[in-house]
Amino acid sequence: MAGSQDFELDARNADVLVYVNGVLTPRADAKVSVFDAGFALGDGVWEGLRLHHGRLLFLDPHMDRLFAGAAAIKLDIGRTRAEIVDALHDTIRANGMTDGVHMRLMVTRGLKATVNQDPRNALGQPTLAITAEYKSPAGTPLHLHTASIRCTPAHMFDMRLNSHSRLNLIRALLEAIDAGADEALMLDPDGHVASCNATNFFCVRDGTVLTAAGDFCFNGITRANVMALCQANDIPLRVGAFTPAQARAADEAFVTGTLGGLTPIRAIDGTALPHAPGPVTTRLRGLYAALMDAT
Repeated sequence: MAGSQDFELDARNADVLVYVNGVLTPRADAKVSVFDAGFALGDGVWEGLRLHHGRLLFLDPHMDRLFAGAAAIKLDIGRTRAEIVDALHDTIRANGMTDGVHMRLMVTRGLKATVNQDPRNALGQPTLAITAEYKSPAGTPLHLHTASIRCTPAHMFDMRLNSHSRLNLIRALLEAIDAGADEALMLDPDGHVASCNATNFFCVRDGTVLTAAGDFCFNGITRANVMALCQANDIPLRVGAFTPAQARAADEAFVTGTLGGLTPIRAIDGTALPHAPGPVTTRLRGLYAALMDAT
């Protein structure tokens, strides 16, 4: 398997404890009901977090995004921000973890009286689940394929909402896999580059970093950090529309995400890029590693 979410297998993950509604349960026994709104309908929000040298990286923006997403779908998490953070740390401590861990924090509307879309059928107790796994990103340069499935505006399906509903993104990835690629490059409704199916996309031309404006891509915390690093370190950055042809003609490119950080791109639609990683990507990876250590 390749892709920005690829990772090295770790035998320790077979014995991890999973947090489900306040109870830490062995991985094999961690379950939710078939009547859970997240399982039945994809009705919920989530966050991916990284444990690095004993600290959860960029915790405040992750919590901001979680609660904003829950508010957007009128989901009462039923716990304070501090209680959510305590649950994360309880999971880490129970597993004896300190570094190299990826966590998935999931909140759904919980059990429903029956399986249908109406949120008023929820029984009023949201489901909170947390997984913590040892994951070292592979970091292998990726081959992207431009998918026919487009990113959507907020009034149709908001890409900036970390929803459990991912079928449009999975379909784009399946198309990329069928084309022999690792991940899908996705366009906005006007045919400009927006994002990838699981990450945000950047390319570099003549020393300038290009990325989409943000209306049709993920509200990525790593993306925001990389943009801030460009601005703080005099790396030219242009935010706006560009075409797939311009991306294929780039000198270098990379994608960003919580697990992989900055993952270089080796080819787009069969066109090899000159560098993977290139000098700008390499510099930004170093700056991002330093930011992680300093956080």
